[in-house]
Amino acid sequence: MPGDDMQRDARPRTHCEVHVQAPLQRIWELVTDIRLPARFSPELQRVAWLDGVQGPAVGARFEGHNQHPRIGEWRTVSHVVELDERRVFAWAVTDADGRYGKVASDADRPLATWRYELHSEEEGVRLRQAVVVGPGRSGLTKAVELQPDRAEQIVAFRLEELRSGMETTLREIKKLAEQPA
Repeated sequence: MPGDDMQRDARPRTHCEVHVQAPLQRIWELVTDIRLPARFSPELQRVAWLDGVQGPAVGARFEGHNQHPRIGEWRTVSHVVELDERRVFAWAVTDADGRYGKVASDADRPLATWRYELHSEEEGVRLRQAVVVGPGRSGLTKAVELQPDRAEQIVAFRLEELRSGMETTLREIKKLAEQPA
């Protein structure tokens, strides 16, 4: 049951969904273009595949450069952890430079795990973007440690920031996918 997962795993998470009236393949091409979110995100500035890879595959890595007015600039390395053609694209974000503690390049203990899910529906596709924060150390961990009495508010604020960014990204993906060829 979905509720059971939440009880076992209380890591902060949020998601957004949108219905897109476009071919599944077109939407898949957009969500697996790792550079696309940087065009719309207030935080993600640029992205590039690493290790000579040119597209998504389980185990492939990409570098992201981020900026936030409260915490400055930082670099992450993400690992593609799930790829189910035209259904799921997920990646685990690691703290490759040790910004939030020791260098953490283990995809099993990410700062966050991001995921796109695509579900065919009548006249289109239901596109869902989700994030689960942790279990690795992140800026959120640091903020909560500095103000433990405000932990709930800090987590809620960060999840709202992430959700807002996802809403923008999904809205823009929808626009691009629904444009006439």
